[in-house]
Amino acid sequence: MVSKFHSSLSESLSLMLNDSDDHNVIIQVGENQNIKEFRAHSNILRARSPYFKGAFSTGWISKKDNMIEFKKPNISPTVFEMILKYIYAGEVDLTKQPGENILGLLVASDELLLEELLNHVQGYLIEKQSTWIEKNFVLVLHTVFKLSNCKKLQDHCLESICADPQPFITSKDFPSLDKDILYGLLKRDDLNIEESVAWDSLIKWGIEQTPGLGNRNNDRTKWNNENYEALKKTLNKFTPLIRFTAISSADFFDKVRPYKAVIPHHIYEEAMEFYMKNTSPKTTTLPPRSGNARIESKLIKPKLTNIIAGWIERKNGKNRSLNKKYKFDLLYRSSQDGNYVNTFRNKCNNQGPCLVLVKHQQSAKIYGGYNPLGFTHDEQWDDQWLYTSESFIFSFENSEDIQNMKIGRVNNSSYAIYEYYNTGFNFGSVLYMSGQLIYFNNSGYYKNVNNVLSPYLNINFVPEEIEVFKITTS
Repeated sequence: MVSKFHSSLSESLSLMLNDSDDHNVIIQVGENQNIKEFRAHSNILRARSPYFKGAFSTGWISKKDNMIEFKKPNISPTVFEMILKYIYAGEVDLTKQPGENILGLLVASDELLLEELLNHVQGYLIEKQSTWIEKNFVLVLHTVFKLSNCKKLQDHCLESICADPQPFITSKDFPSLDKDILYGLLKRDDLNIEESVAWDSLIKWGIEQTPGLGNRNNDRTKWNNENYEALKKTLNKFTPLIRFTAISSADFFDKVRPYKAVIPHHIYEEAMEFYMKNTSPKTTTLPPRSGNARIESKLIKPKLTNIIAGWIERKNGKNRSLNKKYKFDLLYRSSQDGNYVNTFRNKCNNQGPCLVLVKHQQSAKIYGGYNPLGFTHDEQWDDQWLYTSESFIFSFENSEDIQNMKIGRVNNSSYAIYEYYNTGFNFGSVLYMSGQLIYFNNSGYYKNVNNVLSPYLNINFVPEEIEVFKITTS
């Protein structure tokens, strides 16, 4: 049996980095006022990085007094210090680093062919820096789309945008988005956006991208024919990606018709024929954007609705493409309808599959459950248990949480839904409404109850808000 002492080896190598009297490499990184020199050992750099192995074996490296001198102006001192720590000690601490430095480390890892580090940084950005990514989508997209090894982060960005595009398309950086990235987004069927909003966003982007327009000339009433032709040229490859027949006739008249001159003639004529004669287009036959879950909720953002729809399809993950298009219609809201069981039953009975959302008064957490059978009970029936294997309960840390959401699927299908006229919703006596109270109990009929219903397990409370939505698919 071979005994391994990696910890002491890592510690010794780390000491070599901090006390490098026998170094034979000087690496200058950074530029302008942010330049720093690092001393290192060529053998260690060669062994750990294929990039340095190749670079030090070529004849174009410079030497002075038998010392290798190397310059990397495109890597900042902070980032390179993390790289050397990884190379020498196999350690990297990202917990206190801002997103810009972590993104810089990702780029440097790719350039220096540090595959293990690149994969770690990519995963860290996705799991721990999702909020920063959302605030800097354009920067991140423009960076990672240049890196072929960052497919995981590319997909994360695109799927996050598709799940909830509104913050992205209304950001100040959106008009500077690279044309190929915008094309890829508009082409996707799972982009969760109203088609009229997609058109508005495209026009906004096109105006900023077109010479002679933009901030200096954004008043359409002052445009001449050359301005319209220039905008048409900018939008030429994008216009066919707009599903014009999915735009309401009112929005088409108000938002699309004024830009008739920038739309290819055959596309505009087919759209007009659709609105006037209800004739389907013959050449522009893009499918409607599918897999989009839409909701008008005070408790959760649209991107969480996509996650719930994914759970309905048994896709346990965030931002997964959906097989169907989901519509969530509000049936009941306690703040406007009253927190009463009778009101709940009058509005929610016999409506088909339903989603329930609950918010505690003293927490940002959102709790809920999916009832695939619908609520059916009235006072003429005795209490009864309903069988289904598709029901589940869940929780989000807040209205936007996509990192720490919890789900518990039904554990005993015979006791999935309890129907009794004197109660509202009841998910296996685990999560239920009785009187004006919400109850959380660990009955064993649903999995993962302790995590889902934390920290209010085995207590009851008056909810701040309850929402129930009827679910339909197409």
